[in-house]
Amino acid sequence: MASEGPLTTYQSSFTLPALPSVPGTDPSSCVLDGFRIAIAQLLSESLGLTIEQAYSGVDYGKKGEDFTVALPRFRLPGKVDELAKKVIDKFAPNEYIESVVADKAFLHFRLNTTNMIRAVLTQVYELTHVVPATQQASSSSSPSPSKDSDSSSKPEGIYGKNKVGAGKRVIVEYSSPNIAKNFHVGHLRSTIIGAFLVNLYKACGWEVISMNYLGDWGTQFGLIASGYEQYGNQEALEADAIKHLFEIYVQVNKDAEADPSVKEKAAAWFKRMEDGDEEALANWRTWRELSIRKYTEEYDRLNVAFDVYTGESEVGKASMDTALEKLEEMNLIEDSNGAKLINLTKYKLEKAVVRKKDGTSIYLTRDIGGAIERYEKYKFDKLIYVVSSQQDLHLAQFFKILELMGYEWAQPKNQALVHVNYGLVQGMSTRKGTVVFLNQIINEAASVMHDQMKSNEEKYNAVEDPEMTSREIGITGVKIQDMAAKRINNYTFNWDRMLSFEGDTGPYLQYAHVRLASLDRKNPHLLPLPAPSDLKLDLLVAPHTSQQARDIAFLLGSYPDVVKTALKTHEPSGVVTFAFRLSHAISSAWDAVEVKSLGEEERDKAQARLFLYQSARDVLGSALRLLTIRPLERM
Repeated sequence: MASEGPLTTYQSSFTLPALPSVPGTDPSSCVLDGFRIAIAQLLSESLGLTIEQAYSGVDYGKKGEDFTVALPRFRLPGKVDELAKKVIDKFAPNEYIESVVADKAFLHFRLNTTNMIRAVLTQVYELTHVVPATQQASSSSSPSPSKDSDSSSKPEGIYGKNKVGAGKRVIVEYSSPNIAKNFHVGHLRSTIIGAFLVNLYKACGWEVISMNYLGDWGTQFGLIASGYEQYGNQEALEADAIKHLFEIYVQVNKDAEADPSVKEKAAAWFKRMEDGDEEALANWRTWRELSIRKYTEEYDRLNVAFDVYTGESEVGKASMDTALEKLEEMNLIEDSNGAKLINLTKYKLEKAVVRKKDGTSIYLTRDIGGAIERYEKYKFDKLIYVVSSQQDLHLAQFFKILELMGYEWAQPKNQALVHVNYGLVQGMSTRKGTVVFLNQIINEAASVMHDQMKSNEEKYNAVEDPEMTSREIGITGVKIQDMAAKRINNYTFNWDRMLSFEGDTGPYLQYAHVRLASLDRKNPHLLPLPAPSDLKLDLLVAPHTSQQARDIAFLLGSYPDVVKTALKTHEPSGVVTFAFRLSHAISSAWDAVEVKSLGEEERDKAQARLFLYQSARDVLGSALRLLTIRPLERM
């Protein structure tokens, strides 16, 4: 893929010798790209490969090496050990590469430690503090790396971001609960994964429209409309529309079990709604508006926001009718006892109903009309549906029908229609019973964590806002447990695991960030730090400092690649894994790479170490924000 140009025109204060350019790389936003190009250049000169061929073979090492090359992948003539010898004979240590070791069919490369550490930490600092501050023109001078403030008041860093999607527009449709029905855990999974994808595409330069496509239409509203006359209460509706409408829905369904005429009345009511009967629509509009207002409050607590609230109701009847007419003209429609369906069996996608016997629309019809309207309105380059794997067949039928209708944007070659699916979650119930509403999940997460925090009275009393803190830690626990494994996997939710500050859990990540944020407060005598170019960062190299400092710096340098990989896979788990690896590296270094114990005679070393930890704090905070988590400064 061709490079979209550098992320920023800002020139780093630390430069290394010039290298050839390689399409798809950008050392100005991912400094390790430069080191990989240097390795590729050596391979190119030794083995007669193009620089692009060589670069494609340079992978991150898996057993503690920096980068590894599997020589057989190049399919070159000659024995592997002879090829390896050519590279090693050509190699001389330089500003980029410290050593090369042959290991059977592999070459392992170790980067120049001093330059790697300085290049990575300088880039993290400049793209987190200097460039954003310059772009925002929020102050006349660059902020000090030692500034202690809440993360919300800091300029949003661009380290880890890229421009691969520059000039492109994506719609991410996610969450999509049904008004007056349970906000079940499937909707929560869609919300968590979808919000991550919104942040991810923004971080990769795309223009993103986040869309909540509400289940605000269908025969259930006929049931509620008929039930509201009997069970509705305006005061209860205004207090919590979602809860009250659900109670009516449950009650009227009970009535329908005893009296079949209730469903007939409901169907007739919904038919009036579809036909535009103003009397039938008046209450429904109020219910929808109040429900959206309530959902917006709950989403805000989850650190989620939508650009557009739409719904099945907003898909125009004309769009659906036009789509059906087009399908009829193409001889794709079959009649079945008055209903209309499309036979997709030759594509192994079964038969799909597109209109019921009574002439009312069905979910699939509304999806088809909705997608057509969205393209006409937004001219998207990509439309992502974050929907459970239980709907794999529905989405496949939907995409195939749009393809058969001949829309250029719906052709598979364009990869514009994307279904990001996910597995089921079991066991998410509160201590009092089954979860029904989103606010129950949030309140339970906060309550469970609050109880846990109160068990340590001394620490609890030191927290400024324990209610907010417990809510954020609790929500972090819920989100991380959801995103830690591949999204297609089913998993069983475990409140006890969510509580734990040990192991790979959400609270552990928040604790790691808080620990890093506390270092400035505990070491005021080291502040303000000098500019990165004036820091003696060679003191982070052995023998002055242990290997752990190098491990942290290299991990920080890999973060931009973690983001790019997530864009290819749509997997939040890769970012979660990175956050855990970084937190573990910090924990391992905490005693060996200590800051506070160093005396004034070792001030330079202490400042270098503090700068390393500040960089780790910035990158861990960036990863958490990408995962829609608010990093805490204190807890």
